[in-house]
Amino acid sequence: QVQLVESGGGLVQAGGSLRLSCAASGRTFSIAGMGWFRQAPGKEREFVAANSRSGGMTSYADSVKGRFIISRDNAKNTVYLQMNSLKPEDTAIYYCTQVAGTSALGSWGQGTQVTVSS
Repeated sequence: QVQLVESGGGLVQAGGSLRLSCAASGRTFSIAGMGWFRQAPGKEREFVAANSRSGGMTSYADSVKGRFIISRDNAKNTVYLQMNSLKPEDTAIYYCTQVAGTSALGSWGQGTQVTVSS
């Protein structure tokens, strides 16, 4: 099983950028797709972005398409989420996990809080 630790969240003004990181331990990292999900207060956790085990194929939620970029470095067992042109509605706790397509497969880390002020 993969253990996941997210980092890089913070407080940013609307229009700003943040880069999230997800460090994974466990030898299964490079054989699985990885994805980012988020959960805003009072809402269900939702899909944000995912990429294939090679990183060559990516998927994005419509709400972040064109603004967020997912990438991964299998040598470092790390997946990233570059978030640009942030909006207040992006405020949430962001989590990474292993995925099949856009569906979460495994366990969740503690998440990292992203707060976008208007």
